[in-house]
Amino acid sequence: MLVDNPISVNVDKEEAKNISFGAKAADKISAIAGSWTFLIIFCIFLIFWIILNGKILSNPVDPYPYILLNLVLSCIAAIQAPIIMMSQNRQAHKDSLRNQNDYKTDLKSELILEELHDKMDKILANQKAIMKRLDNDK
Repeated sequence: MLVDNPISVNVDKEEAKNISFGAKAADKISAIAGSWTFLIIFCIFLIFWIILNGKILSNPVDPYPYILLNLVLSCIAAIQAPIIMMSQNRQAHKDSLRNQNDYKTDLKSELILEELHDKMDKILANQKAIMKRLDNDK
């Protein structure tokens, strides 16, 4: 069965057919949240927030110790962590499918090589028999 039929599968194509909206959103959010651009913009936002509420505004919206900022950061972390984990779980599933595909491909290659090795042994044995006959005929 393995030798006669193609077994390799494009995991990315197969996964893309069955992907849900939530999975696509999780991948996009993870890609954005895990980038240097996001990190730099977020740091700029934090610095701006602290400077705005600490120095610029005479009546700050969120005075030191920045409890509102802490609440916002906690909410972002509480939402962001499960989304990133969903994306990682999907990636782990794709990796597992790739590993299974690689195993089947390797197994098929091994079976084909064993078959070729057996055929070569038969050819060599037949060649020796022909050479023996030719030597006996002389």
